[in-house]
Amino acid sequence: MGEVTELLADARQGKVDAIDQLFALLYQELRQAARRQLRRQDHGRTLDTTMIVHECYLRLRERNDLKPDDRQHFLAYAASAMRSVIVDLARRRLAEKRGGDRGPLRLNTGMAESTCANDTQLLQIHEALEELAALEPRLAKVVEMRYFGGLSEQEIADALGIGKRTAQRDWEKARLFLFASLSC
Repeated sequence: MGEVTELLADARQGKVDAIDQLFALLYQELRQAARRQLRRQDHGRTLDTTMIVHECYLRLRERNDLKPDDRQHFLAYAASAMRSVIVDLARRRLAEKRGGDRGPLRLNTGMAESTCANDTQLLQIHEALEELAALEPRLAKVVEMRYFGGLSEQEIADALGIGKRTAQRDWEKARLFLFASLSC
């Protein structure tokens, strides 16, 4: 953990090579997060974990304002970038199909662990998440970190500087909001 802490401090000072070293050091953990995400999505044939992690790396490297406080914050940034990569690809594929079908999406309590979403469902989730972010930014962050990043409730609590129970309540509130938004 000492090396990660030093690299995070260097990244906050704007040293680009620190981001490179940080990605190298946390590469396997980032691949696991991407793999969890792909298991939930219907992209098994067209996406792979390496592509998602590398695209995430490129997007984070382009950011000049990347100032992670700790390991959890860095992983939260990475989860957001992975979400962006997957959503952009889904948008491109749906644009190629000229719309696709927009059937109702059912959001159950095991969504984070066992959802298999297609491109249309993924975009519906993304749009509902943007709506939630406009109303309650922290709830949207909790969903992003849990659903797209695969972080545990304790890791989310640490990253956001809140208690584990608050993170659990936020997850429940966010799920209820998303369920209501997606079932319309």
